[in-house]
Amino acid sequence: MRPLVVIAGPTAVGKSEVSIKLAAKIGGSIISADSMQVYRGMDIGTAKVREEEREGIPHYLIDVLEPQDDFNIVRFKEMADEAIDDIAKCKRIPILVGGTGFYIQSVLYDIDFTPGDEMTDYRQELSRLIEERGSLYVHEMLAKVDPEAAKKIHHNDSRRLIRALEYHKQTGMPISGHNSESSRRTSPYDFCYFVLNDDRQKIYERIDRRVDRMIEAGLVREVKSLMDKGLDKNFVSMHGLGYKEIIDHLEGKITLDEAVYIIKRDTRHFAKRQLTWFKREKDVIWIDINDEKDIVDVMLEHLSRKGIINE
Repeated sequence: MRPLVVIAGPTAVGKSEVSIKLAAKIGGSIISADSMQVYRGMDIGTAKVREEEREGIPHYLIDVLEPQDDFNIVRFKEMADEAIDDIAKCKRIPILVGGTGFYIQSVLYDIDFTPGDEMTDYRQELSRLIEERGSLYVHEMLAKVDPEAAKKIHHNDSRRLIRALEYHKQTGMPISGHNSESSRRTSPYDFCYFVLNDDRQKIYERIDRRVDRMIEAGLVREVKSLMDKGLDKNFVSMHGLGYKEIIDHLEGKITLDEAVYIIKRDTRHFAKRQLTWFKREKDVIWIDINDEKDIVDVMLEHLSRKGIINE
């Protein structure tokens, strides 16, 4: 089986930095499992790793689409599979890095998301229903097939509503029960699945500092530049945390202080959901970033034991 390393964890825990260090040690190439870093010109709000920070490590699925382009699980799976093939041809080890558990799972267990008219039509139908009848109506649709997910997804979170209903349509399983479904799956890869973690309060503090740095780095200017190109909240790229809130600010709906507060609050909620997802996954190796042992050394030990690398 081909090797695959996964580095996951909540937002702002330090995945990018660790992945670059590990890649340098094992001859790895990094694949971003992030729904926003694919977009060009969206650097600050996505906390994208700058070219000079990549230390020469090849990165895939970063800056590959325009903000006007659509991006979803189907497209991600296709692009990630192509990246893995390319990395294998280069005799390197693919390192899948990100916080989107659904995206990671699709690659790790090779879930078939072959694009077809049925799923495209279904996604468009859900979007149309939200527009015409409201997100509460679609939330009620979800409650009928997956009550547990409906309890956790706010009725205004159209992106997650559509994703949950798509998952049910595609797999026949509720997204809330993905752990039981994945437990029956086998992976085509010889993999190590690392999840970085920290004390929750420290994660929240790190999130707050990151948001402050984004504002200082020019997030408002970045969003205004995108809006000047005709982008608004009707585009998938503008649904990301930090972007939709700044749009509201620039449209005069909320103050900048209110936007910053909402970004911090919703990012903390997002981190909590990420941890909930990863706790349900099987074969995960949890790594405390405060451990006295060097994080990369711990990873190397696991990779060596699995035979993914030879030390």
